[in-house]
Amino acid sequence: MVISGRLVLLQLLGIIPAVIWPTPNVVFGWFAAVVALGIVDAMAAASPKKLLVKRNEPVATRVGQHTESQIVLRNPTSRRLRAVVRDAWTPSAHAADSRHRVALRPGDGARIATGLQPTRRGILESGPVVVRSYGPLGLIGRQRSLPVTSQVRVLPAFHSRRHLPSKLARLRELDGHSAVQIRGEGTEFDSLREYVIGDDVRSIDWRASARRADVVVRTWRPERDRRVLIIVDTGRTSAMRTEDGTRLEAGIEATLLLSALAAHAGDHVEVLAFDSARRAAIHTDTTHDVLATVANGLMSLEPALVETNWEKVAGWVAQHHRQRSLVVLVTGLEPAPLEAGLLPVIGHLTRRHTVILASATAGGGPKAAGGDPATAAPKEALPASSDAFVSNAFVPDAFDTAANARWELDRAGVSAQLQQAGVHVVDRPASDLASALSDRYLDLKSMGEL
Repeated sequence: MVISGRLVLLQLLGIIPAVIWPTPNVVFGWFAAVVALGIVDAMAAASPKKLLVKRNEPVATRVGQHTESQIVLRNPTSRRLRAVVRDAWTPSAHAADSRHRVALRPGDGARIATGLQPTRRGILESGPVVVRSYGPLGLIGRQRSLPVTSQVRVLPAFHSRRHLPSKLARLRELDGHSAVQIRGEGTEFDSLREYVIGDDVRSIDWRASARRADVVVRTWRPERDRRVLIIVDTGRTSAMRTEDGTRLEAGIEATLLLSALAAHAGDHVEVLAFDSARRAAIHTDTTHDVLATVANGLMSLEPALVETNWEKVAGWVAQHHRQRSLVVLVTGLEPAPLEAGLLPVIGHLTRRHTVILASATAGGGPKAAGGDPATAAPKEALPASSDAFVSNAFVPDAFDTAANARWELDRAGVSAQLQQAGVHVVDRPASDLASALSDRYLDLKSMGEL
């Protein structure tokens, strides 16, 4: 049973006769009459447990985009339904106007739509459908939670899609759509065409020219059908905050953009998520939508508070990728985890593969900590007392700046060690990481290093 505001208001109206006839019989009589009227009204309401409720699965959406949850409601009873229906969802779904007033005659049905705008990726589960059925007077209602659940797949936001047109334009230039096709690093034979003045004579195919009795030259295109393996680190360092999200979110954005670009280039893309164990392995097919496959595989990933086992990662790569591949490590550049985990095994990867390490910076450094201590002015004049000097706000700022400078130097040292081992390091802010990683991929492709 659910008591409505009308019942409370009706009870308050009993103050008037109680003032006119201030006797206990009037007070208790009014109270009993209102309660009895409410019970009769509730008994006249349609039973919510007899309603037929069905959910329509919401379509997949991306973080921040709008979708709808639809409920089909049917009244099979012989009574008129006057109800408030609540479509319950988790708070991260941001359901707008989840409560709906419904009036259905016997045998009628209705379709209810609730707008959703999720703020977290993954699979969002709905709650039950709650129905409050009221009688003709709307005094007391009958409530029932119907276990009709649904879910919606929320894919990563993919804000880096804005970079895709410019990257594809550069890829088309590499792919031989420019006016001249010449042989060079990173190219393979494409087709034959007639010789024109100005062509490189070294590209003349003399056997084909003899067969056709005309001079023909070979044309070339960038290498295709290469293997690209993207390894996303989901260990504890992926939980570090970077600008508006975590490092893992920035890594997923970079992975999506690189996957889409490599698929357009005709390369085979595979994505692996790893921390202490394998969390996801996504195998794509160039004949299908690679971007949708990768987004679906990455949407449920969350940072794990464990150290990443780079020895297992190297073993998995050695077992499953015997051919030369481009291996992209989407992780951090923190010195301690890399020195203990990645650096001892990086040689096994660079010996056979081309390796890129992509890291989203956490926005630290001297500038983020408050500027250069040599030029920073104290907030107030320094007193003569040394104790007061220690408590001044200038000193913590100097300590923070020194700590961030030391941290940046350590990162630079680890980056130098990786580069000496043959790793291409891409260290950028989270908003620029996806674009910078794709540019490095195109550079390597143009040089034939894949």
